[in-house]
Amino acid sequence: MAKEVIMPKFGFTQEESEILEWIKHEGDLVEKGDPIALVSTDKLSMEIEAPETGTLAGILFQVGAKVPVTKTIAYILKPGETLPTGEAPQTGEEKKPSPAVVQEEPVQSGSAAHATPVAERILKENKIDASLITGSGPVGTITQKDVETFLKQSATKVGKINATPSARRTAREMEVDLTAVHGSGPQGRIQAKDVMIANVQRPSHVEKEIEMTAVEAGKVTVVPLVGMRRTIAQNMTRSAQTAPHIILQVDVDMTAAESLRQRVMKMPDANGIKVSLTVIIAKVTAWALTHNPFINSRLEGDNILLLPNVNLGIAVALQEGLIVPVIQDANKKSIIETAREIIDLSARARENHLRQQDLSDGTFTISNLGMYGIDRFSAIINQPETGILAVGRMQERFVPNAERQPVLHPLMTLTLSADHRVVDGAVAAKFLSDVRDGLEHPEYLVI
Repeated sequence: MAKEVIMPKFGFTQEESEILEWIKHEGDLVEKGDPIALVSTDKLSMEIEAPETGTLAGILFQVGAKVPVTKTIAYILKPGETLPTGEAPQTGEEKKPSPAVVQEEPVQSGSAAHATPVAERILKENKIDASLITGSGPVGTITQKDVETFLKQSATKVGKINATPSARRTAREMEVDLTAVHGSGPQGRIQAKDVMIANVQRPSHVEKEIEMTAVEAGKVTVVPLVGMRRTIAQNMTRSAQTAPHIILQVDVDMTAAESLRQRVMKMPDANGIKVSLTVIIAKVTAWALTHNPFINSRLEGDNILLLPNVNLGIAVALQEGLIVPVIQDANKKSIIETAREIIDLSARARENHLRQQDLSDGTFTISNLGMYGIDRFSAIINQPETGILAVGRMQERFVPNAERQPVLHPLMTLTLSADHRVVDGAVAAKFLSDVRDGLEHPEYLVI
């Protein structure tokens, strides 16, 4: 029976997505998990993966079409299967004829035309002649493993670093030494995200400033409000107009939190990973949300839904705008697990490699602008969530001690924006007080 490929739902409020590109075409052989189409979501482009191994057939929508979520957009056929009656391709692109029945075809080893889609992509990226590789797949088909083995052997022979082209380009841009990067790909191959993680972990790392559109002197530069920027504008306008925001602010002594951060990085399990203050704040916030369920909720019609999971969104600034990848079940993760996940999500966000589950089901958001030298700010709630925590920079300030003598302490301003339809000031204040207590007294987290 033909396997349906449906338009996924990437967020609570998403109703449709636009097809930007068909990565695979009619009649192409695909493996389960291969990207077959690129679509636009609320804030970025996402890949749709093949749900089964087989042949892509019966593409129903052309590039540019806006398709409702859960709608069938194509089919995957196995040998001998046919398209459902009445379904016809409507792509408008020049493609191979859609097969009524998928037949087995003889395959010749060593031909790029008879490599799996993933293997073919790696061959093209590395400019490898497919005739040099003997395929181990059915009837001599070249597989991903065949190409990776060939790359590893070639790298060993010539002493080359095993890295993807995008990783090499990223390393040049960020001035990262590839010999010091640990590869997470197959056979230890260095990928772009590995370079970005290594860059974040460097002691001298400073966040790159968001590039601004160049403005020619004496002329007005028109930047169309489209795509991701337009979606952000619409979402923020809707949130500001429909959710009355209550704003609360508190200064936190970060002495204990900074001490905890330093100790965690020295733990054997840390394995040299960088633990930022955002990680500590995320861990404490997740803990506080479990004690304040109305902050970890959303308004749906005439009901307030108290959510069972704490899924913490961490805002990441891209050149195109802001996106919020989500740490699922953040309250159940250790500080080191949280650190690894934040590094991974941030890196993949900047590479545009986030998956559907990385952006789904957020219940609360943290937005940190401290690295840009911002002392304090208030953020707009990321609906349908009930609150968002804005984090300013940590700075030394004089605080009187018990003898009323001025003593320098590292202070940070936290600002909570909460939906006044769901919570009153006292409820919001209790949550923010818990966050402050957790940062100033981390031992509370284990009591």
